[in-house]
Parts: sequence; structure tokens; C-alpha cells
Amino acid sequence: MLAIRNCHDAGNTNTICMPPAILATFLDRHRRYEPAATIAGFALTTLTESSLAAITRAIAHLREVLGDQKYESLARAGQAMTTAAMATYAFDQIEQARAKLERKADAE
Repeated sequence: MLAIRNCHDAGNTNTICMPPAILATFLDRHRRYEPAATIAGFALTTLTESSLAAITRAIAHLREVLGDQKYESLARAGQAMTTAAMATYAFDQIEQARAKLERKADAE
């Protein structure tokens, strides 16, 4: 959350996609496929693709799990989001993932 907030607050449009790209790979690994695809759509840039190989693997996995048509639909929705809208969406997804992990830890 801090990385996304700092890039957003600074108006850093060059690297704003890197924290969401990392978040998309995390969400993919934790089976939160639809939010991962939406965030990946926003985050996929030449910079993220060349700097973070995990995003390419995550997208390939998301296409496999969701199907190309569903992935493309979600990715387009993410791509169309403003930076502020993506930050809000990402914060919400982080909170949901955090709550799920806390529930899982409490159950163990």
C-alpha cells in the first residue's frame, strides 16, 4: 500500500505501474484471479514487463485459469482506470487479501 500511495502522491507516472504489477502477481498466487487480471491490465507496461518477469508469468497463468476472453475483459477494465481509481481498487484488494490471510492464520 505504501509503495502505491507514495508513487500516486508524488505523481510518479513512470513507475506507478510497478507496485500494482507486484500486487497482481501476489493476487494470482493467492487465487484472487479476477482482481489480479484487472490490476495486471493497468500495470502491464514495457517497464514492468522488462523489469518484473513474474508479471508475464502471472498473466500467462491468468489467461489459462480465466480464459483469454475473460482475462482480456478484466485487463481492459484495469487499463481504462485512472491512477487514482487503480490506487483505490488496489487498496481495497490489499485489505481483502490481508483479512483473508488473518482469518486463515486465526483458524490455524
